[in-house]
This record gives sequence, structure tokens and C-alpha cells, in this order.
Amino acid sequence: MRRTLLLALAVGLTACADQQPKRETGPVDNMPLSLIPQPAQLQRTPGRFRLDATATITVTPGDTAAKHVAAQLQSWVRQARGITLAIVEGKPKSGGISLATSAAIKGREAYTLDVDGKGVRIAANDETGLFYGAVTYWQLLTDPAAQGGVPGVHIVDAPRFEWRGLMLDSSRHFQSVSEIEHLLDQMAMHKLNTFHWHLTDDQGWRLQIDKYPKLTETGACRKAIGPDVALTGGEDKPYCGFYTQDEAKQIVAYAAERHITVVPEIEMPGHAQAAVASYPKLGNGKKLAVSGDWGVNTALFNTDDATFVVMQDVLDEVMAIFPSTYIHVGGDEAAKDEWEHSKAVQAKMKSLGITDEEKMQGWFVARIGDYLDKHGRRLIGWDEILDGKVPATATVMSWRGTRGAIKAANAGHDVVMAPSPTLYLDQLQSTLPDEPPGRPSGQTLKTLYDFEPVPSDIAPDKADHVLGEQVTLFTEYQPNWYRIQHAIFPRIAAVAERTWSPKADWNSFIARLPAQMSRYRAAGIVPADSVYAVAIATEAAADDKARVTLSTQSGYGTIRYTTDGSAPTAQSTAYSAPFDVALPTTVRANAFAGGFGLAGPRDRAIDAKSLLHRSSDELDTCGDKLVLRLEAANAVDGVRPVYKVDIMNTCWVWKGVRLDGRYGVDVTVDRLPYNYALWKDTAGIVSRKARSAAGEIEVHQDTCDGPKLSTIPLAPAKDSRATLQGILPKREGTHDLCFVVTGKPGPKLWVIGDIQLR
Repeated sequence: MRRTLLLALAVGLTACADQQPKRETGPVDNMPLSLIPQPAQLQRTPGRFRLDATATITVTPGDTAAKHVAAQLQSWVRQARGITLAIVEGKPKSGGISLATSAAIKGREAYTLDVDGKGVRIAANDETGLFYGAVTYWQLLTDPAAQGGVPGVHIVDAPRFEWRGLMLDSSRHFQSVSEIEHLLDQMAMHKLNTFHWHLTDDQGWRLQIDKYPKLTETGACRKAIGPDVALTGGEDKPYCGFYTQDEAKQIVAYAAERHITVVPEIEMPGHAQAAVASYPKLGNGKKLAVSGDWGVNTALFNTDDATFVVMQDVLDEVMAIFPSTYIHVGGDEAAKDEWEHSKAVQAKMKSLGITDEEKMQGWFVARIGDYLDKHGRRLIGWDEILDGKVPATATVMSWRGTRGAIKAANAGHDVVMAPSPTLYLDQLQSTLPDEPPGRPSGQTLKTLYDFEPVPSDIAPDKADHVLGEQVTLFTEYQPNWYRIQHAIFPRIAAVAERTWSPKADWNSFIARLPAQMSRYRAAGIVPADSVYAVAIATEAAADDKARVTLSTQSGYGTIRYTTDGSAPTAQSTAYSAPFDVALPTTVRANAFAGGFGLAGPRDRAIDAKSLLHRSSDELDTCGDKLVLRLEAANAVDGVRPVYKVDIMNTCWVWKGVRLDGRYGVDVTVDRLPYNYALWKDTAGIVSRKARSAAGEIEVHQDTCDGPKLSTIPLAPAKDSRATLQGILPKREGTHDLCFVVTGKPGPKLWVIGDIQLR
């Protein structure tokens, strides 16, 4: 079903909805409703319906779809209100909820919902539509505006796009079945319908394949590196995990109950190191270990017929587990070094009349696509598959920006929008110091919400090829469920609204989101509050004071603060402009709306010493080749420090330092594993001549090529976290200070954590 048809249904359903029972008259309550996503059409109507334990859920006799959804709604009401509604068959009764399938309502996921003083009526032409109507009613029921009863509404709804998805990478880091089921629960309550499950990669093969047991016996374990060590209990213990076929089937069934399709991804021909480590004959024959390096590993499947037999056998078992129309085959970041040096591959290319390795990948993917076609399935892959000839039925998932989607759609291929960095959830949401490790690219919640899934460069007559969009979570920096929650929530709400609702309204969305955040917490989810959290910036001011500037990403609500260390409340001083405080002072702040705090309060202790201190987060990197926030291997006071560093250029700048004499400088450093497979980008790593084997930190004035003010040997750190001391010569005025680490990163990486001037 295409986008334009769904929009037409949203309009056309009005006539069907008019057949609903007449609503009672009375005043209309115009309080905003915290529905996410917003329905295609919503009209406020008179009356309210207050649910109590005497109400029933009524379904038409023999309506199995309605009865199934009724049981789900019964469970949601029990969790939300603590009452169990009886499910009965018969005609709708006043004072209750009725669910009914109706052929008059067109569209597989469309529904109507009416609420008035007499009750609730949900209608759709199939179970999926009823399910989404029930989700909308549950949101109304859990809206703060519903304390006195759910207000009257007339909703006619259908989604804008048919693909509303989320991708979870279980290869880099592994999640339990219960964690994935928890995620599927939340996807369903956002009306997302596609779970793209990334099951294989260089760092792990996570799906049991009966015919090739070594894929999990060998391929599901790697050496523990970085955050893995905390999970395994030591560097000598491997990081392991895979899903049995029964567990995978359990997840598929659980998703289906929530009207979610699971699309498995089996990577080929690249990102294949875990498979090749299990069966070297699938690659170039050399024995490899499962990779512990993030990035682009160069192991490829070879192009022998015997390898295709293995791939087809694997796909046979995958198709037996996953009934989805689509099977994702990856196709991204396939470094061609091995093929370029393989006599067998070069001979194969010559026999096929193929002149370069990119086209050879196209041949590889097309052969897999033909096999899937013969089994009634469709191939979907990342946009690199466009570099060669692929089946006309292939669908392209565009991740390298939007250009792949534009090219594919204009060529007649269906596309799914998943561009990096905008829709990649490993991108951090703010510059707050309490953000977890990841990629600090400034992809805020608004950045994601503002993304338009149909680029203007797609020809109007080809726009229907855009099936929808998805957010993507690669998990290099999400080793546990807590981190995954932080990355996904509340950004999942933004993609849900942009893929379901026919129009976008950021100001409305950000005002509706606090109620959704409460729903997350009630469901045991710990969402990121970055969009509302207060950032506290300080700088030195005259008369031994500090100037404080407060801000939030969204600008929503009123910032209130205290300077006596107490928790801010809705009655605390409202922030209107930067203000000065005497030293020492602790500033605590939060944003408020409707009398409630929108985030966790943030605080900052300010004294003369703190004004001469900067963490790596507060420093600029000298470039932006590959900037990351990485966590330490060892904890400090129970917490593992996080450091911002460009792993291609270990260099930091403290801008605008007011110098008025001679200063000592304390630099806290740490040593981290350098587990990055950078392929051809390795040539771009900046190397600086070191005076000693351990290297040094050089401090330069104004620019990184400016006068050298100090050289601080790294040797005393002894390959671990330490604070090193240096002396800066007498200087006056305001200058930038550049701190560079000499030498070249790898196999370990020196990072700067904090700088304190004395």
C-alpha cells in the first residue's frame, strides 16, 4: 500500500465515521491531547467518558479479531488503572468500550475512534486497525488531561507510510530476549510496525544455523574489549551470545502479536568476519578471529559457487524462522581488498565480463536476490547495492544521506529512508556532560523530527516508492539495555509521528512529549531527557564573580534555578538572562511546565578553581575526522569516565583562556584500547614526532602550530589514568591553548580527560 493511497484513506474514512452513533451534546473541552503520533484527523466533541470497573469491552459475536484486541486492551487498562474490564459478546452497551471490524472502513491499518459521555467505539476493517485504535484510546486514557475522564473525540486515522521502523544491532552488543520483547512492546505503542534485526556482522554471528553450527560456536564469541570487559568480568573472558532458532521464533511471534514484522539482516558480502572466522573457506582461506574492532573490517565472502550454496542454506533456515516479505542482506561497507588480490575472484570476474569489483558486488547481491525471488521473498539492502545491477524487485535502504534513496526511487526501486547521521541513534542527542558514550554529532530530537522522508529531488511520479523511514541503532557504544533505552527514547516518538501523521508540528510535539515521558517511566523505561535538560555554562566575571548562562535544547517551559544548593521547584527564580553569582556557589536548574519538572535537575558547583578547569567535553577537538566520546576501561569512584577525542587526531583546544601571569597546569590522561578498523581512512591519522617511546603532551599558544609553551612527558602515567603536571611560562591577555599528544594512536590511544590551570 503506497503513501498516497493511505492519505486518501485518511480523508475518505470520514464518510464511514459519520455512521457512528450520535454523540451527546454539551460543552467541548479544549485541553490539548497528548497523542503521539498525532492522528490524521482529530475533532474534539462534547462530553467525557470516565472509565470504572463496571464498564465492559463489547465485541460482536464471532468477531475473533475484535476479541483478540479486546484482550490486549483489557491488559493495558489493568496496568494503567488497576481494574479488569469484562469482555462480553453482543451489541454495544452504553457506558463501555466497543470494538468491531467493519468492511466500510478501508485500509489495513486504518481505524475510527469515537468517545463521548456514553462510551468508546473503535472500528476498523481488520485486527491491525483495531489494535492501533486501541493504542490511541490507551494513550487518551493515560493522558494527564483524562483525570476526569477521557474527553470527547472523533478520530479518523490511517498512517502516512507503510514502513515505520527501528533497527537494532544485536551483533556488536547482544540483548536478551526479554529486552527485545520490552522494546517491541514500546514500538507497538508508538504504532511502529517494522523491527529490522541486525543479526550478523564482523563482531558476532547471533543466529543459530543448524546446518552450520560453527557460525555460533565460533562466530558468536569475541575477545572482550573496552566496555565488554565490565560485562564479562575480565579481559580473559570472551564476550558471547546468540539466539537459538526457538528464541528467534519466539521474538517473531511476540512481534506479530503486536502487528510488527521482523525483518532479519544477514550481512553479505562484507561485514563477514564472524562468519569467515567460523568457516575460513567462505573467505580467502586465512584463519581469522571474530573481530573486536569497530569500523570497516576487510573480510569478505568469496564468490565461489560453494559459498553461494552455504549462503542459500543459511537463507533457507532464515526464511523458515522469519515469515517477512523482506530479507535484508546488508551490502554496505564491503572493502574489496581481498577480491582485488584473489586470483579466483578475478578469474570469475573475467568469465562474467565484469570489469570492476563494485559491479562484482552487484552480481553477488543480484544472485542472492534471484534466490530470494524464487522463494517468494524480496531483497532489501543498504544503498551500496545500487553500485551494481540488482533485481527490479529489490528495495534500497538509504543510509549514506538521501542520495541513494533519490537514485533508487527515480530508477523505480522502493526505498526506505534511514540516513546517517540524522536517523542514526548512536549519534548523541546533546552536548550535556552526562550524555553516555557515542558519536557527538549534535543530532538533536528536533533534527530527527524535522527530517522529511520524501526528498524534493525524487520525481513527483516516483514519490510513492518511498515506503517510509526507520531509525537505526548500531550498538558499538550501547553495551547494555540502559544505554539502548537512552539512545532510543524519546527519539522513537519523533520517528513514529513523522511516519504516521500527515503533517509535522514541532511545537505541538514538544508540548505533548512530557506525557509520553511519563508513559515511558510507567513502563520501566528510562528515557533521555536531553531535550528539556538545562545546560549550565559559566565564565569568569568582574569582582571575583562568575557569569552563569542557562539554556535548553527545545526552549520549552520555563527555566527555574536556585543558588543555595536546594532542588529547583516551580516556584524557584525564573531565568530570563545571564546572571552573576558570588564564589563559591552551586547553581541547580530545571525546566518546568504545568507545575512539573520536565527533566532531572542539573547542577554545577562554581568556584575560582572550576573557572580554570575544563573537561574534554568542554574542549574543542582540533578537527572532526572521527570524534567520539569513549569510556575508560576502569571506573573511578564507581563510575567509568567518558572522554571526547578525535581518534584520528589526538589534539584539543581550550579557547579564550584569560592568562595574567605564570600558571601550573594539571592534565588528566588515560589510555584506551584503539580497536578501530579504519580501512583506507588509516592514512588520515595524524602523527606527531615524539621525543620518547611513551610520547608527550605539548601545549601551544593560540594555534596548534604556535609557540610551544610546555612539554609534559606521558611516561609517568604508566599506560593508565593519571594526572600529569606542567608549567606554563608567564603570559598576559586572552589566548587559545592547544594540547596535542605526540606519536600516533594504536594499538592504544592516549586521551585527555581534564585540564586544570593553577
